[in-house]
Amino acid sequence: MDIFFAVTAPGLEPLAASELGRLNIPCVEEAGGVTFRGGLAELYRANLHLRTSSRVLARLGGMFYATSFADLRDKAARLPWERFLAPGQPIALRVSCHKSKLIHSDAVAERIHAAMQDRFGKAVALQKPGGEDAENPPQLVVVRLSNDQVTVSIDSSGELLHRRGYRQALAKAPLRETLAAAMLMFSGWDMESPLVDPFCGSGTIPIEAALMAQNIAPGLKRRFAFMDWPGFELEAWETVKAEAAGARSSRAPRILASDRDAGAVKSARENAERAGVGHLIEFNCQAVSAIQPPKEKGWLVTNPPYGVRVSEGRDLRNLYAQFGNVLRQKCPGWALAVLCNDRALLGQVGLKLDTSVGMVNGGIRAVLGRGNVV
Repeated sequence: MDIFFAVTAPGLEPLAASELGRLNIPCVEEAGGVTFRGGLAELYRANLHLRTSSRVLARLGGMFYATSFADLRDKAARLPWERFLAPGQPIALRVSCHKSKLIHSDAVAERIHAAMQDRFGKAVALQKPGGEDAENPPQLVVVRLSNDQVTVSIDSSGELLHRRGYRQALAKAPLRETLAAAMLMFSGWDMESPLVDPFCGSGTIPIEAALMAQNIAPGLKRRFAFMDWPGFELEAWETVKAEAAGARSSRAPRILASDRDAGAVKSARENAERAGVGHLIEFNCQAVSAIQPPKEKGWLVTNPPYGVRVSEGRDLRNLYAQFGNVLRQKCPGWALAVLCNDRALLGQVGLKLDTSVGMVNGGIRAVLGRGNVV
């Protein structure tokens, strides 16, 4: 059995652990992700199904200590690189060093690269990280030194997992798919009651909601780095995909998405169609004050605009206050989850909200306000 690590944004570790639990994959939460053991089938299923993880790493051998560059190169050359690197495939190295005698990340990368060439007995092409979108993308190798302990990992995902393959049309400040899924999970949405997003932008929240409700694996429409590994098992991969297709649900809760920006709504519709859930979402171009939620109670999960400059903040205070008025008038008794970068702005909504859950949205620290409309 191999050791794998599902990387998450800070605060999303419990969600990834719950997802792996539903896949019957035992795991342990750690800072920045979740560790689990298994074979290729477990690795394939994790990449295919995880909604809140950004990538899945495979640990290459066990951790080892290195306090000199010669020691690092020698021990790294003993690792079974051939399990994950196809002949002629370029590699990219991402190195971090913390509280170790070897603190120069570029020098560490040089020795790791040299160790790989020692192992193969020939040159290994090296590219800069970030080339995952290229026609012949490099295999990302992640090296971490902490207290002189070296951990080498091979990225099995390729493009970050939030790139499901459906979001090509973008609105302003798009929300990552992983964060949208996390918002829905943290909100406690039961995937059967109505769901409303009155600031839908490019449609990420309603699309993720529809995918979740129908139990559609988020990775069905994309490629993964493990498909280029020498040990890739096509039959096992096809079996995992067939199992996912067979697990699709017929649930079709009412999902309403709207935005005052006509261009954003157009993009959202196009993205929903690419995701195969366009028929499950009702899109409208309208202001938040014009929303018409279903009469039965449900969930309102949304990511309203939030600004950084003071002038923008003044305008947004009125928006959030109006939003609160609309909620009390049209959504009494509904569950609410709102992502915002400013607790003071959330306060303008005028509802008692739990803001204990933090997230990072596009490099901006934000909090998820959760509560009920009363």
